[in-house]
Amino acid sequence: MAMTVPDEVYRAGELEIRPNDWMVLASGRTLMLTVREFQLLVGLARRQGAIVPRRELYEAVWGQQLRKGDRTIDVYVRRLRVKLDAALPGWRFIHTHFGFGYRFAAEPVPPAHPSPGG
Repeated sequence: MAMTVPDEVYRAGELEIRPNDWMVLASGRTLMLTVREFQLLVGLARRQGAIVPRRELYEAVWGQQLRKGDRTIDVYVRRLRVKLDAALPGWRFIHTHFGFGYRFAAEPVPPAHPSPGG
């Protein structure tokens, strides 16, 4: 895993990621993540707004090359999304770019069904 930068903090909406403290805060409340989930979130946050290839994320978090057909990244991204959605409903932080990878950015979730007449 890459060395941490002193006082390294990433913010996206109400989400705050503090790699040096191994801490993630959602609206000021600690979010409980596994080590791999945390490393994956930090890897995405360090490249906030950019599409990070699945291969690159896997190598950064697991320290080895991604094997063809391996869906580990997708499983962990799903777990992270569930936890982030529970902590900060109405926001999406991890966006899939099919065939490319994932992008980290705080974006409001569009309404599921537009209200009638509006």
